[in-house]
Amino acid sequence: MINKYVIAPGKIRRKIVNPRIILLDCPLEYKKGENQTNAELVKEEDWGVLLKMEEEYIENICMQILKFKPDVVITEKGLSDLACHYLSKAGVSAIRRLRKTDNNRIAKACGAVIVNRPDELQESDVGTGAGLFEVKKIGDEFFAFIVDCKDPKACTDATCVARNIIKNPKLVPGGGATELTVSATLKQKSSSIEGIEKWPYEAAAAAFEAIPRTLAQNCGVNVIRTMTALQGMHANGENAWMGIDGSTGVISDMKDRKWSLNQLYGHGQIWDAYNVKSQTFKTAIEAASMLLRINDIVSGIKKKQATGAGQAPSKPKIEEEGDADNEQMFPE
Repeated sequence: MINKYVIAPGKIRRKIVNPRIILLDCPLEYKKGENQTNAELVKEEDWGVLLKMEEEYIENICMQILKFKPDVVITEKGLSDLACHYLSKAGVSAIRRLRKTDNNRIAKACGAVIVNRPDELQESDVGTGAGLFEVKKIGDEFFAFIVDCKDPKACTDATCVARNIIKNPKLVPGGGATELTVSATLKQKSSSIEGIEKWPYEAAAAAFEAIPRTLAQNCGVNVIRTMTALQGMHANGENAWMGIDGSTGVISDMKDRKWSLNQLYGHGQIWDAYNVKSQTFKTAIEAASMLLRINDIVSGIKKKQATGAGQAPSKPKIEEEGDADNEQMFPE
């Protein structure tokens, strides 16, 4: 599913069964010069010659694509009105300015190969593994769906989670419970340290509370009361399973959570993969440390410049003939 709409929707098909899909990583429009380009028009017919050159260039690109008889053309770059005219005239649905990540997913799902130049297209590059291409309107936005794929290889979030669990079968409670437990542990550690060395522990403890605070804000509950109650539960290192239910905003046990959907009641659990959680913590701390190092370098440069600015410029020394003989060629 991609949040994109086909070009010229009134003339192009919105539903295609077993589509032939071509994926591009190049613009379907007239190339602009890399540097400033000047064109001197002497006669009135010169302007028509320029326009004809542009039309022939776009037509040549489109003909190279259309000879493979595609149903859908998707490009990561721009698509000119003239190219849209040639494609729609041939009954081809076109989508432009697609994100690179989405293009890679479509390629894995339908078996297509992303091509950089239309003249390098081959029959093996055309994706024929999709069962249905359809454009639907959800709310006020249009979405393009490529479904019923024969041999999909797109790695979805669920597949990535399953892979992480298989590689390292460890789980931690979700709903902000893990972050609150780590935050409480850091606060206890900081209370046993004196001086400014305790500040990093307190800063990291406050940063870990951003996840449960964000969950409370998204649920629409009273953030201050919810965070105060959770901090009290985790203060002594107890109630490590207590977190925020993202559906209701209620504080509950993550390993024995009640949920409701369409008046149906049952039990569920909220877990996070240990690999993902630990990597998130490491990345956040490394990013903060890198910013602090950069800040130290920048502040050191500014101090050095400020110290040098107050000194008067010294007179240039004129080298004499005797100095050249006494100069050491190599350091001692």
